[in-house]
Amino acid sequence: MRASRLLSVLLLLQGRGRMTARELASELDVSVRTVYRDVESLSAAGVPVYADRGPAGGYQLLDGYRTRLTGLTGDEAESLFVAGIPEPAAAELGLGSVLAAAQLKIMAALPPELRTRAGRIRERVHLDAPGWFHEVERPRHLTGVADAVWNQRVIEIRYVRAGSARREVTRTLEPHGLVLKTGVWYLAARPHTAPLEEGTSHPNAPAQGAPDPNPPAQGAPDPNPSAQGTPHANLLAQGTPHATGQPDPPARAAAGMRTYRISRIVALTTRDEHFARVDDFDLAAYWQDWSDQYRERLYRGEAVVRFSERGLFLLGYYLGPVAARAARANAGPPDAEGWVRTVIPIESLTHARHELLQFGVDAEVLEPVELRTLLAETAQAVARLYA
Repeated sequence: MRASRLLSVLLLLQGRGRMTARELASELDVSVRTVYRDVESLSAAGVPVYADRGPAGGYQLLDGYRTRLTGLTGDEAESLFVAGIPEPAAAELGLGSVLAAAQLKIMAALPPELRTRAGRIRERVHLDAPGWFHEVERPRHLTGVADAVWNQRVIEIRYVRAGSARREVTRTLEPHGLVLKTGVWYLAARPHTAPLEEGTSHPNAPAQGAPDPNPPAQGAPDPNPSAQGTPHANLLAQGTPHATGQPDPPARAAAGMRTYRISRIVALTTRDEHFARVDDFDLAAYWQDWSDQYRERLYRGEAVVRFSERGLFLLGYYLGPVAARAARANAGPPDAEGWVRTVIPIESLTHARHELLQFGVDAEVLEPVELRTLLAETAQAVARLYA
């Protein structure tokens, strides 16, 4: 541990030039007294580090001195492949310190010109992934799940399924990958089945034609609007293929993968048992396929709506990009008052009521009659409330 810290002190001085003891202590999360001892140890080992006293003083290396002790550890090399995600997310995965060490070593190994350019990018570009006005989920079991993914360990979870009942289920899984989507963590995993001898059947396997006793848990985005970035992202669990009886898309069916929202895991047990990853599993392709399929099965109806000029402007804010694009593509010419008639996709009558009420007097539902009636009844109830 101390050897690693001494190397970090050396690389910080090499990469940044003069640094005070307090700055070094802050970077390394140690006391100033520890920095004093570390610098003394480096000097005793022959490293040409010297101190300048005074307000502008600090430690620095002799001009021209460069160390070549910048080899990455295995953990540091692996962490570079998640270097594009925000630092808090890397820390949640248990990679914060090793990622910082890897970046420090790379910066130290660069020639001065490239090191300056790399530092300039870091100073001028910042990635803030979560949506506005919504807190980032910090799942209690994310680190444990991530460890199981890294080490290919079987896990048992107790999971709260989405929907009105929100009942708990138990699953035994082979975790294959993690996805961070607008501040929400998801797990791609397939059900684990213990290896059996040839010619035997699993005692828990359902009889042919019988319903699956272990249906896939719904890992779709939570219908709780506080966790999502836009009103339209408040997806309904009933829109998943497993809830409607539709088969998995081919790309997922081949691997048997399912998606779980990690914040819904209420208990986690990591087994000593390891599993073999699906050889050709492509996490990015899986997630793209899952996302595309989810969007397609999300909208189960249509509504004919009139929008005012202001309502058309608000489409992207209240309906989300998919419905807004459809509304503009299906829009007819404006009438004498500037209102436009169009067709928009909807998830359900209840969800459409929630979204269209946001437009106030700038939207009028024409069809279906059931939605128009529902909106009228809601408006009347609100009027009575404020009468």
